[in-house]
Formats: sequence, structure tokens, C-alpha cells
Amino acid sequence: MADVDANATGEAILTRDAALLQETVREAGALAQSMFRTELKKWTKGASSPVSEADIAVNDLLEARLRAATPDYGWLSEESADDEVRLSRRMTWIVDPIDGTRNYLNGHDEWCVSVALVEDASPVLAAVFAPTSEEFFFAARGHGTTLNEVPVRATSGSELGFSRVAGPKPLVERLKPSLGEIKLHPRIGSLALRLCRVAHGALDAAFAGGNSHDWDLAAADLIVQEADGRMSDLSGDPILYNRRQVTHGVLVAAGRDRHANIVSHFRNRPLP
Repeated sequence: MADVDANATGEAILTRDAALLQETVREAGALAQSMFRTELKKWTKGASSPVSEADIAVNDLLEARLRAATPDYGWLSEESADDEVRLSRRMTWIVDPIDGTRNYLNGHDEWCVSVALVEDASPVLAAVFAPTSEEFFFAARGHGTTLNEVPVRATSGSELGFSRVAGPKPLVERLKPSLGEIKLHPRIGSLALRLCRVAHGALDAAFAGGNSHDWDLAAADLIVQEADGRMSDLSGDPILYNRRQVTHGVLVAAGRDRHANIVSHFRNRPLP
């Protein structure tokens, strides 16, 4: 009986958090849209990563709303100083306030707000909102993926010939010798959106080059998984989140059977 009560309580909390996540990400997307194509203060962090006052404003909104409602949860965001207290928290928000900042600052449409709730090392809730195209992806573990509240699924089948694939050209080229012609999709500057395109069948597969981060991936990962897809490193191992190291190597997302075919291909022909 105690286990039943605990499960019911856990479900109620996730239902509450799902509503909070959707409302907050929509609000954050509206804020980002209101600042889009306006004169913004911008600067460079690290070697070459752009950031603007819009990134910070959206991050501040997300942090204020989500952390006030869930004070016991950890926090990991591209635009916040890393607080390693998150490593001791069972639940952690993983946030990219504006994924595709270069696109955003250049006035291009492909950018989004991306937020996941991670339990231990795996995402349990995810929202990716692209305001300019009015696309709102949402997933809850065990409950499927929706795009604008309509259920979506990744494309089926294992074949790769004539598949629509997005990602770094050298990676895609490595599939061609044994798997035939592949349609390389034009570059999608938001990694989260590139991966989400697999979830609703706009792409058959998508790659992430090395050096992606938890905040680029966590929400899209669950969105792909719950759309009957799979996302992993090239060995097929799942991606673990909210670890001390938040960077990742080369990754692939696709429908389950196609994903297995791609992993098998690279297992037999490893990257140099």
C-alpha cells in the first residue's frame, strides 16, 4: 500500500511539474520572441560562443519561475554559473534559454527555448518551443510526444538509402559508401530543433557533432525517445545527464530500427 501511495504521489508531482513546465516555457518563448530582431546588447563568452541580453532575460525568467515552484530541485543552465549542489539532487532542471543564439541574433527563425526535468540521470519531462514557427514539442516519460498537442512519431523502417539526414557533413558522408544515397538536409542552427525534427518525421535521422552539452540535448532526447525513436552515442549507449561532466561526443537520433542500423554501421566503421 505504501508503494502505491508513493507512486501516486510521484505521478501527482510530475503532473504538477508538467503543467508548470509548459506554462513557463511558453512564457519564456513569448519573452524571447518580443526581443527577437531588436537591438540587443551582445558579447562573446569562452572562445566563440555568442550571448545576448535576451539569453539572460529568458534564463532569469525560467529560473525565477521554476526554482520558486520547486526549491528542492537542482539547476543546470547554459546561462547560469554551475552550482554543483545539483549533483546531490534527485530532480534537476536542465535549461537552454535560447538554443541557436547565432540564428536568433542574425534574425533567422530556427531557434528555441529548451527545458528538461531530469530524474537522476534521465529526462522525465521535456519542452522545446520554437515561437517563430509556433512549434511546441512536449514529452513526459511513458506518455508519448506531442507537437502542438498532437501525438507524433519518428519515421519507421531501418533503411538509410534516400533518408533525410541532418548533421555535420563529414559524419553523414561516412554513411554513404555502404548505405547508398542520403539526402543531406540544410543546416539547422538549433541542435535541439534538429533533433526534434526526428520526433515528428521531418527528418529520418540527425547527428550532433562532438562537444554538445546537457542543455542542448536533454529535452530533445526525451522528445525523440517518446516518439518511438532513440538517441544515443555512436556505440548505442544512452546519454546520462546531470553529471559533473556535461559535454558529450558524437550522437545520433533516429527511429528505433534506423537508429540500430546506424549504430551497427559505426560500430563496424568507428570514427578515427
